[in-house]
Amino acid sequence: MTHTHGFTLIEEREVPELRTMAKLYRHDATGAELLSMESDDENKTFGITFRTPPTDSTGVPHIMEHSVLCGSRKYPVKEPFVELMKSSLQTFLNAMTYPDKTCYPVASQNLQDFYNLVDVYLDAVLYPRITPEILQQEGWHYELDEPGSPMTYKGVVFNEMKGVYSSPDSLIAEYSQQAIFPDNTYGLNSGGDPTVIPDLTYAQFKNFHDTYYHPSNARIYFYGDDDPEERLRIMEDWLKDFDARPIDSHVELQAPLATPGRVVHTYPAGEDTENQKTMLTVNWLLPENMDQTVTFSLQMLSHILLSTSASPLRKALIETGLGEDVIGGGVDADLRQLTCSAGLKGIEPANVDRVEELILATLADLVENGIDPNTTEAAVNTIEFGLREQNFGSYPKGLVLMITALTTWLHDRNPIDALEFEEPLAQIKSQLTPGNRYFEGLIQKHLLDNPHRMTVVLDPDPELQQKWDAAEKERLAAAESAMNTGELTAVVEQTRLLRELQERPDAPEDLAKIPRLSLDDLDREAKLVPLEVSETAGAKTLYHDLFTNGVLYLDIGFDLHKIPQELLPYVGMFSGALLELGTETEDYVRLTQRIGQKTGGIHPVTFTAAQKDSDAATAWLFLRGKSTVDHAGDLLDILRDILLTVKLDNPERFRQILLEAKAGKEASLIPAGHRVVASRLRAKFNEASWAAEQMGGVSQLFMLRELVEQVENDWPGVLHKLAAVREAIVNRDGMICNITLDAENWASVQPQLATFIDTLPGYEAPQVAWAADYSQKNEGLTLPANVNYVAKGNNIYDLGYELDGSAAVITNYLRSTWLWEKIRVQGGAYGAFCSFDQYSGIFIYASYRDPNLLNTIANYDGTSTFLRTLDLSEDELTKGIIGAIGSMDAYQLPDAKGYSSMARYLVGYTDEMRQIFRDQVLSTTASDVGAFGDVLAQLNDTGLVVVLGSQAAMETANQESDIGLELTKVL
Repeated sequence: MTHTHGFTLIEEREVPELRTMAKLYRHDATGAELLSMESDDENKTFGITFRTPPTDSTGVPHIMEHSVLCGSRKYPVKEPFVELMKSSLQTFLNAMTYPDKTCYPVASQNLQDFYNLVDVYLDAVLYPRITPEILQQEGWHYELDEPGSPMTYKGVVFNEMKGVYSSPDSLIAEYSQQAIFPDNTYGLNSGGDPTVIPDLTYAQFKNFHDTYYHPSNARIYFYGDDDPEERLRIMEDWLKDFDARPIDSHVELQAPLATPGRVVHTYPAGEDTENQKTMLTVNWLLPENMDQTVTFSLQMLSHILLSTSASPLRKALIETGLGEDVIGGGVDADLRQLTCSAGLKGIEPANVDRVEELILATLADLVENGIDPNTTEAAVNTIEFGLREQNFGSYPKGLVLMITALTTWLHDRNPIDALEFEEPLAQIKSQLTPGNRYFEGLIQKHLLDNPHRMTVVLDPDPELQQKWDAAEKERLAAAESAMNTGELTAVVEQTRLLRELQERPDAPEDLAKIPRLSLDDLDREAKLVPLEVSETAGAKTLYHDLFTNGVLYLDIGFDLHKIPQELLPYVGMFSGALLELGTETEDYVRLTQRIGQKTGGIHPVTFTAAQKDSDAATAWLFLRGKSTVDHAGDLLDILRDILLTVKLDNPERFRQILLEAKAGKEASLIPAGHRVVASRLRAKFNEASWAAEQMGGVSQLFMLRELVEQVENDWPGVLHKLAAVREAIVNRDGMICNITLDAENWASVQPQLATFIDTLPGYEAPQVAWAADYSQKNEGLTLPANVNYVAKGNNIYDLGYELDGSAAVITNYLRSTWLWEKIRVQGGAYGAFCSFDQYSGIFIYASYRDPNLLNTIANYDGTSTFLRTLDLSEDELTKGIIGAIGSMDAYQLPDAKGYSSMARYLVGYTDEMRQIFRDQVLSTTASDVGAFGDVLAQLNDTGLVVVLGSQAAMETANQESDIGLELTKVL
């Protein structure tokens, strides 16, 4: 055996499908395991994971995840995590709590920055401060300003989980997991139940870290092109002071249930339950996640059954009209035992039994009559394409591989097995021979013959939120009344001391201990993406010569300024219909199968933005597709068929698409509330944002509800508008094609693209002027929730601001200082941010899962004073510059590089302009910061406000201030 830096090599294995050498080590002294993945990927990833099974639902794993990042032995500052956010070139910096593990991953393309991140994170998890005050801040505490006043709960995780429990989709997922794991740790809530979080004591909190955060319970992971021997040396230096310790953190298997069952829960709904109906999932416990062929097979089965509009179980659930959208997610491989969940939302209570029966009957029918071979082929191709492409969007590849490895590694099995896919894929494909009913057999064995099945029903309750609020007030009142005068005085003093601690600045000598880069470590030149602009068959072509490993990335764009204003709200539904209605020669099932068989996927997106140095908006509908180069012709054939021969006249199918879209919008309101209010607010200031709101914001949700009625009452009118959208925009005049591919393959694809463009209509069509309606009122969007999302903003160009790159430094600095401290740390919200769009001039503040409203706005308004009176040191300024450059140089895969380059072209943002802006960022001064504060001072009086959240909170705000929120019910 090989011994290096205190580690023994257990196994060395090449993983050719990932172009990676994997080496698994065990630390001699502690028993900690380390997976070292050697790859030529410059986006290096590190992670340390602890197995952290909860024994109750106080949320202690989640609170600990937050708390260890609040100062440590080497870095005794309040927020080392935030200091890194300010001043790192990180491509990922976060931590995640799962039902059985807590992960601390970081990633960076810069080697020194990577080592800095590793150092801070290791000190955080192994030597955190985790004082009682940190538990109070991150978990929960009593807040009392003076004896006799109402006592409240406050805490970051407490309010985060209140937001989670306001989301019906989150609730049914949680209740479904609890139902199928009644006897083990998975039946508890590792994130924390807001009614249970206040039971957590400091002794329990401290003991949790002492028990689980030890190297003997750790899985350590490295990935990328850094020195593999240095990885071992670094870790030995950290682990050498620890000895092995027996830690019982294993997760017990859930024993199988003998018979199926059903549980019923409720969720908080508004008084009007028209758009808040019953939800149902049928849930199965599947085998332990230990055989990769079984796991891959069940994941493929899940894709077959549920993942596309052609999937037979999804299709059956939608076409019955019993509900609005499929929920459940299918097979989940994150836990020790696999699970499967499928269901429906938007159900009338009387139809609950019918939905459950339909799911089981559909599965039985598939076993009896077989799965369409085209559906199976499409599913296998789609999954195989994804495995080979290894495109995880903005997530570092190394991070995704770490999470994958942990599915087996966490439970004492080999992590490399979980990363290999060639052998299990080959084994599955070998089973797919004519007459071999492989997936049908899986349905019979794991679903139909499996008695461990629990049905979960979630009913709306218009009074539940009031019951929860009343119970919380009663508990607080009881706690307060049980305290004697001395204890009440102690709570008041604790409240005061915590605020004082939160407001006290860190000592400069402690801040100086945080490792950081210098300006000399930054690239002075902007990163360029190759771009060639030409014409192909009369359409503008943007080509990016980048290596894509044989994958063609193609974006086909149509100018939305070709359509009249009244048709804008129909664009989203039209684009969905292109892929979901079928064509003149194949129904939507066959079309979906064909897309899955021949491509890596096609999906529509809208792109809107203010043009550089202009009031005009650029607005486009794109069909984004990808395929192997060998299948480029198939991709283009499919695009041609859907654009020219989509069969729009299908009212029942179109209504199903509408209901799914409506349900999806409603489900996203609470999880993405900060985006909802920011979108709504931006729409008050410029054409691009107004158009985006019409096509995708709250305005779109209201329109979808109306459109469902219109389909039933006036289908010819709806059909006419859909046809008008197609006629107006499917035109190679004004069309744009964006291609990302290497030059050799582009030579073979270009003639095929020209042939495709030639088949499209071509005629001169003038640009259509839109007359946007900019509402200048403060808005309150109400729904049943006990947290708020608060946004305020304005167009600061209208306030006299002239663009300078220092804005990127200042907004980055504000997010990690003033807003973080005032709204998250002191205010108890889960998050807060500010954003500035240099094209439009719109500056916005927004908060996330926020218990406050007026106090948050007051803190927004305090930003200008903060900036104008800030004595910003050179060191802090440098941090802000580094953080801004890190954001500008975010890691991108080739398809993202090509799309970003196209976006800059469309808004008129040249590489020369980018370099000027970068130079300004690098030369930011303290005087720039104060000047920006002067601009934001004007926003205090002129900015508009949009709030999403509790109606009661908004009514109180209107009574206590002159904010004048105009209330509109969204749910």
